[in-house]
Amino acid sequence: MPSLAQDLSAPDAADEAPARPTGWRYLARRLAADHWALTGGAVVILTCLVALLAPILTRALGVDPYSYHLDLLDPSGVPRGPLGGVSTAHPLGVEPQTGRDLLAIVIEGTRTSLSIGLGATALSMAVAIVLGLSAGYLGGWWDALVSRLTDITLGFPHLVLMIAISAIIPATAPRVPVMILIIGLLGWPSTARVLRSRTLAIRNRTFVQASRAMGAGELRILTTQVLPNLVATIIVFTTISIPGRITAEAALSFLGVGVAPPTPSWGRTIGSAITWVATDPWYLLVPGMALFLVTLAFNLFGDGLRDALDPRTGEHR
Repeated sequence: MPSLAQDLSAPDAADEAPARPTGWRYLARRLAADHWALTGGAVVILTCLVALLAPILTRALGVDPYSYHLDLLDPSGVPRGPLGGVSTAHPLGVEPQTGRDLLAIVIEGTRTSLSIGLGATALSMAVAIVLGLSAGYLGGWWDALVSRLTDITLGFPHLVLMIAISAIIPATAPRVPVMILIIGLLGWPSTARVLRSRTLAIRNRTFVQASRAMGAGELRILTTQVLPNLVATIIVFTTISIPGRITAEAALSFLGVGVAPPTPSWGRTIGSAITWVATDPWYLLVPGMALFLVTLAFNLFGDGLRDALDPRTGEHR
């Protein structure tokens, strides 16, 4: 089965495919036929709303991610009661050793993790678009330079490099922008390579040559002829890149070089929960399930969007 990069970087098959209806209504109809994509999209929208309204939600629910409730813990620091201290006041239980409300931590952690995931994706896609399009369209020495830079960046062990960079950043620096920069600047190569390949094919198409023959400038051709034909590829790669950026933040926070306490983050909460898994497995289950469900939702929606935007796929999956 061909990979996604191979699938999206092979325009010849698309050129030979019969013409199909286009437009937002057609796209919406195809997405509506994919129930998994709709489910994933609904979870994505809900997650975004939770992230945007996190402070309002925590106040409305009467929970606070920063308040300690030591009276809810036994002498060893484990929450009293079943399922990590679940009660009407704390629907998902409390955090070991501090007694902080776990529901509030997950809600505020959604805001932190999603902000980093979306910000890093936007940065990496911007870099990939600029480098991939310019390399594929201009060619020559610039193409060779960008290709070698892409190979070098792909060759680095990203997790090790991110840990090293995060470790040397001053503790007083705002961690969320730092995480966005680190993850975003290391996440562009694979997308840039696909966009370069697509641009190489599009620049030789008849409509591009016709625009050039009519006297259109290179920048105008690039922005009005080449870039619009890459919108579907860019949208698909954006949606399927977000889960990877979220899990990268979770990995860094899990390893202790991500978001600094007491700022809630799914990765940092999972990292803290590892030491309590034997006595309070509920503490690990709640943020772990949140990370799993959101990652799955983005992947389902991205896969459905890819099929809806690809004219070679049929009406039904």
